[in-house]
Amino acid sequence: MTTDASDDVQTPAQRDRLHVAGDWLASAARVSLQIIAVLALIAVLGYILGKVWSAVLPVALALLFATVLWPAVAWLRRRGLKDSVAAAIMTLTGILVVVGVVAGIVPSVVGQADDLGHKAAEGITKAKTWLQGPPFNIGDDQISNALDTLQDKIKSSAGSIAQGAMSGVSTATSTLMMIFTVLILVFFFLKDGPKFLPWLQRTTGGRAGGHLAELLGRIWSTLSGFIRTQAIVSFIDALFIGAAMFIIGVPLAGVLTIVTFIAGFIPIVGAVVAGALAVLVALVGKGWVAALIMLGVILLVQQLEGNVLQPWLQAKVMELHAVIVLLAVMLGGSMFGISGAFLAVPVAATVAVVFRYMNEQLARKAGEAVPVDEGPVEL
Repeated sequence: MTTDASDDVQTPAQRDRLHVAGDWLASAARVSLQIIAVLALIAVLGYILGKVWSAVLPVALALLFATVLWPAVAWLRRRGLKDSVAAAIMTLTGILVVVGVVAGIVPSVVGQADDLGHKAAEGITKAKTWLQGPPFNIGDDQISNALDTLQDKIKSSAGSIAQGAMSGVSTATSTLMMIFTVLILVFFFLKDGPKFLPWLQRTTGGRAGGHLAELLGRIWSTLSGFIRTQAIVSFIDALFIGAAMFIIGVPLAGVLTIVTFIAGFIPIVGAVVAGALAVLVALVGKGWVAALIMLGVILLVQQLEGNVLQPWLQAKVMELHAVIVLLAVMLGGSMFGISGAFLAVPVAATVAVVFRYMNEQLARKAGEAVPVDEGPVEL
């Protein structure tokens, strides 16, 4: 019996298993170090952002407001108006609109915020009594304590809302300074915004400048689309839910309609909170039947928003899954409060735009065929 000598000979293409495993471990170690370095950079940036948040917030708000006003400024520029004149006209128009809305709704909201909080607390008490009776017969002390805590928080929050506007000179002064800073930034963004991308391309060079210009153009388009579509969605929510409250005769229907519209700018979380508040007030003011009707209307409107309006209006703008939106809102709210919750989705959408652009460039380098996003909006 003879054996083939080739069975004992290792071909040049073959490698020892330990060498292959070593290559894998070296690659894993290198990638792990890179991931740790990136996470460390993100942590440092987050720490710095927290320290300079008071300066970043006006810039972020001004940028969002500028995206809303820019189409009108561009229209005026095409009609022959100078950059500064068109920017000044739209900035003043925006100020007048905001002042008019605030003057119309804030006194009503502040005047009835205390009543709203007390009625919500009464609704929680009714719900607790109902759950502890038949047919549920829930006697868990933890549920009772949790509901009592929530009731106390609502009462205390109502009082702070009613008196918070004039609670301190320092707070009012800082708020006025931030508003003034936002207005100045909005004017300069509208006036000099079109000059930014050419300046950036000249400063950073043709290759890097081209990438930055296209990426920033896509981010601008995403932000402007978010604000416009979110305003439409919030208006439709407030319109239908408010109409139902007025028809049923829910107390404080006007205030609740305003709260619904404002809460709509905080996706998912805002709609849930505003809807729960409307149901509780309906429960106290009109009874179980009215509360159930309001709950049905709110669920119907939310289904319309989630399955029709949001996909239709924001499919080409945000391209974010609902889970990402929810996590972004929760993270932004926990780190930076209401302003963080409001800005969380635009920030998440901006990060998504950057990620998609990087993925597109990687695919191009790899020779893959990928769908290309639309180019930057002309500023």
